[in-house]
Amino acid sequence: MRGTMETNQTKEIRDRAVLVGLNSPRLDARENADEASMEELSALVETAGGETVGVVLQNLNSPNPRSFIGEGKVAEVKELVMSEHATTVIFDNDLSPSQMRVLTEELGVQVLDRSALILDIFAQRAKTREGRLQVELAQYQYLLPRLIGMWTHLERQAGTSGKGPIGSKGPGETQLETDRRHVHRKIDKLKEELEEVRRVRGTQRQRRMKNEIPVVAIVGYTNAGKSTLLNKLTDAGIPANNRLFDTLDTTSRLLQVSDTLEVVISDTVGFIRKLPHQLVDAFKATLEELEYADLLLHVIDISNPMWQEQARIVDDLIRELGAEQTPCIRVYNKSDLFWGDIRPHGEMTVNISAKTGEGVPQLLEAIDKALDKGTRRVTLHLPYDKGNLLNVLYEDAKVETVEYGETIDVVAVCTPRAIGLVKDYIEGYVEPKEDWEL
Repeated sequence: MRGTMETNQTKEIRDRAVLVGLNSPRLDARENADEASMEELSALVETAGGETVGVVLQNLNSPNPRSFIGEGKVAEVKELVMSEHATTVIFDNDLSPSQMRVLTEELGVQVLDRSALILDIFAQRAKTREGRLQVELAQYQYLLPRLIGMWTHLERQAGTSGKGPIGSKGPGETQLETDRRHVHRKIDKLKEELEEVRRVRGTQRQRRMKNEIPVVAIVGYTNAGKSTLLNKLTDAGIPANNRLFDTLDTTSRLLQVSDTLEVVISDTVGFIRKLPHQLVDAFKATLEELEYADLLLHVIDISNPMWQEQARIVDDLIRELGAEQTPCIRVYNKSDLFWGDIRPHGEMTVNISAKTGEGVPQLLEAIDKALDKGTRRVTLHLPYDKGNLLNVLYEDAKVETVEYGETIDVVAVCTPRAIGLVKDYIEGYVEPKEDWEL
């Protein structure tokens, strides 16, 4: 009975985390911790299912090579861990394997860095086989350089670092080599499986390109409202919660933008500052949709005081993924919560509220305009001896109705190429003027 009670109590206990960040002129500006990044780290802890019980932010001229933060700060964090009954300490900065080992020994609880926390959240959230493969690959790539730190204690017990006499090679190093080979094998296998996923994606993409259906990719900082927007546009029914990284697996839907334009619209994983580079690499299979997209919708949460910094981080990642040449509409979301005097405005800019629907018609107009390839709905009257042109229309246009009377009467949405082939039979057709004739 007592054992049952203890089990039930244990289930109720969540991870209690002390958050630690370092700000130093020796660190890259983007690696430094500040109040905003610590708040975001706290939100990540909540997403992972834990709670923050303390926050320590230190300014230091340079990181301590052994313990990253100063030794006095380590003692302060240890005191906080004990007084708050914390179960883990999470650093906003990336730690080296040896620093992680030293801190774990000195603090007496599990020590993680921001990258490890993000990987943990991704592992919880991935639903599809592809998503799980990507997360597993990222985890192994993160683990590989940390194996040395994990096995150093065994190496010390053996009394050698591999430089001793023949036959005295330590079990730690032998185990390290075995583990390293195992991890390399796993990484290679996962890459092969992801290549297969890419191949299938490529086949689907070729089919879409053949059908000339444009692809629109929704990108943005995590929690900017991308899933809410996709739901509003397509009734996709994706869970849209106020949590970081709620969507990991790409969702694609057909969207009728206007009476002459249909697109495939895809939601993508949210971007975040200090995104582990293993994830940027591993998620190429999902994010490569960006490279092949005809249009990007960069969703920006304008109600967030840090929206400009968040937008810059997304722009940087778009460049890193090789999609900077793709046309992009900046979609300023949550405009109903914007308190500034003047909303952002200009060409390829739309203010919306995905929640209330405000601005969505203007967004559809902007998508239609950005993807306008001269497609038009036309009515044709084909003589029966020109019936072969109907096959041309089925190949190169979207045929809506066909009626057989004195002529073959067709209503079709035609590309400029199709219009050029059948223009003699289009009702009320007027040859468009060249720019110089206007």
